[in-house]
Amino acid sequence: MSNPQQLRYSKEHEWLTAAEDGVSTVGITEFAANALGDVVYVELPGVGATVTAGETCGELESTKSVSDLYSPVSGEVTETNQDVVDDPSLVNSAPFEGGWLFKVRVAEEPGDLLTADEYTEFSGN
Repeated sequence: MSNPQQLRYSKEHEWLTAAEDGVSTVGITEFAANALGDVVYVELPGVGATVTAGETCGELESTKSVSDLYSPVSGEVTETNQDVVDDPSLVNSAPFEGGWLFKVRVAEEPGDLLTADEYTEFSGN
């Protein structure tokens, strides 16, 4: 398993792209997707919702459990991935591509996001 170097990671196992025109994409890591098992339901924050770094903003339900989704940054949700709502298995099959969850206009990026190497060490993968 390889965590893409260009992303930043939270200790809650979300990833974040660098902001493009102030907007970053958020998803969960392959490590988290594997730990969850087969994802069968995704609840995302609504477009226009305000999310706060480190706080819950949705949930992922798998055949094993229900897990909270945390936002790695604070800001306003600009887009959600309808494909992943319609086909939650994308979270498992393509966590870093088609399985992204939402986009957020970043108001404040916390300083505790990890690099890919730091996340790999943190997660043990």
